[in-house]
Amino acid sequence: MPQNLSPTALPALLAGILLFGATLAHASDDQEAIALHPMELSYNASLDKGISLNGDARRILEQRDDGTWHFRTDVNSFVADIDESLIFRWEDNHVVPLRYRYELSGLLIRDRKEAIDFDWDNMEVSGHHEGDRFSMKLEEGALDPMGYQLQLSQDIKAGKREMVYRVIDKGDYDTDRFAVVDEETLSVNGNTYKALKAEKVRDSGSKRQSLMWFAPERDYLLIRFLQVEPDGSEYELTISEATIDR
Repeated sequence: MPQNLSPTALPALLAGILLFGATLAHASDDQEAIALHPMELSYNASLDKGISLNGDARRILEQRDDGTWHFRTDVNSFVADIDESLIFRWEDNHVVPLRYRYELSGLLIRDRKEAIDFDWDNMEVSGHHEGDRFSMKLEEGALDPMGYQLQLSQDIKAGKREMVYRVIDKGDYDTDRFAVVDEETLSVNGNTYKALKAEKVRDSGSKRQSLMWFAPERDYLLIRFLQVEPDGSEYELTISEATIDR
């Protein structure tokens, strides 16, 4: 098994929540409205690739005075720091992104920046990724690299069990698929949760696994994320603290 640890691996783990997708369609008119709740979450992170490393991530969701929402993530480790944020509207049980920003900085890695601006009036999206600017047609229901994570948990909360998402990242569209595959009881940091287990659906030949556990009794929070790489190494996030305003 390879023992070389990429200096970007731990920040990637700590931002692992960001691996989730974005829904294709708005909720139907007769679907029950789902209310968002302001929250503050903290996660412990570990990486096992011949060497065990630890870090932490904090995620905050809050509503602004104008009715829009601010979703942000702060990742801190000795390797690198990540600042990520999204301004969005919550309409018909759907995240409508307006402004996305991402910044990675550290001593051992190259700094990286990404920005995406959504113009829903003219159905255009523009921005830059690592200095390369882009502009293209905006697809109905498209999301950013952060908003689709929130959309996934809300879709599962609404009863969906198979999901197809479109997300804008690095100046192009990606399509991701997810499915709820099981119900499990698991212990995380001394607490026991009944959870819905979901996975990212990959090609049949892929040896990489991305697994997520959402707790219905905690407003469908992501309480555990596990990624297993083809060489057998594992990246894991587990929830340590959660405050939800209802």
